[in-house]
Amino acid sequence: MSGLQYDISSLGEVGPKILALLPEIAARAEETEQARRLPADLAAKLAEAGAFNLSKPASLGGLELEPLDFLKIVATVAEADASAGWCVMIAVTSTLGAAYMPEPAAREIFGADDVVTGGVFAPMGKAEDKGDHYLLSGQWQWGSGSANCSWLGGGAMIFKDGELQKFDNGAPYHRMLFFPAQQASLIDSWHVAGLKGTGSGDFSVEGIKVPKDRSVSFVGDRPSDPGALYKFPLFGLLALGVSAVALGNARAALEEIRTIAINKKTPGGGRSMAQRATIQVDLARATAHLGGAFAFLENAIGECWSEAQGDGEISPKGRANLRLACAHATEISADICKTAYTLGGGSAVYSTSSLQRRFRDAHVATQHIATAPAVFELAGRILLDQPGDMAML
Repeated sequence: MSGLQYDISSLGEVGPKILALLPEIAARAEETEQARRLPADLAAKLAEAGAFNLSKPASLGGLELEPLDFLKIVATVAEADASAGWCVMIAVTSTLGAAYMPEPAAREIFGADDVVTGGVFAPMGKAEDKGDHYLLSGQWQWGSGSANCSWLGGGAMIFKDGELQKFDNGAPYHRMLFFPAQQASLIDSWHVAGLKGTGSGDFSVEGIKVPKDRSVSFVGDRPSDPGALYKFPLFGLLALGVSAVALGNARAALEEIRTIAINKKTPGGGRSMAQRATIQVDLARATAHLGGAFAFLENAIGECWSEAQGDGEISPKGRANLRLACAHATEISADICKTAYTLGGGSAVYSTSSLQRRFRDAHVATQHIATAPAVFELAGRILLDQPGDMAML
């Protein structure tokens, strides 16, 4: 790959280390897809490089990077392979739980430099309050990267004496509980159209004890870590990670079709694709759209980061604008991958072409709840001063 859009070479030690891994990640993308998970040795190399510590609190030895730097690193990995970028994103966002936990529990789970963590925020489990611990059972979908994790987290509705607990506003009370991955059963359910290499199958547990200090509520709790990064709401950072994968994947597709256009001759004409006006227009428009989506997102991140460094909270409109920019970037990225796939012609349909994989991966990213089409309605409500569920922003 040439002309990386996101320069990460100056991001301490982690940037150069990740750059050094990109050729291998790209060369093994097909292997990753066929395995339907990130190979264990690649996960270990990424962990050793610090790729999973980007948002971990500095007090635990993490990098606690600014959100824009997190985006650039994830997007860069996704340029090599979207599935690898996705696994990095999930592992990184799972470490946000450390900022909400008491220090001893956070260090037990997230303290090792090379630890890989993951999980599912959605409250698909049931946890019975037993005083000093929860008794947890459940099955969670979309457990990306779980096979490489030492610790997993699962969202769960909280019950006490058989009765569902509720937040003050009457909504069901739920928390995310973390437990050793060896206590979970991994279920081979990840048979999908795109992002096949993320290993996002189900996992389940049955009646395990989870100490209360290994649980967090991203809705009801306040971060114990005072860092500006942790003023960002969970869904905002998760959406940022999804859009980072989408942008990196689209950037790679655009670069690939540019290279093809320059070097490929049209049938019978003798001219290269690059000499055709329609190709020129489509590539130019796609380049502008990708740059525009990134610029909009970069600006939204900058505004939120400025607010996070102040004394107050990130404003509702700032949070809405961030989510809007993430959803927009993900949608535009999918459109660009479609353009690249279409321009690739008949050869793009073969499994040997990475354009078809980029196309499939892009359209799975658009289905994520953090960047799905419903986000536009949610953001629009806030921008129009209408009531909305701020917990989802």
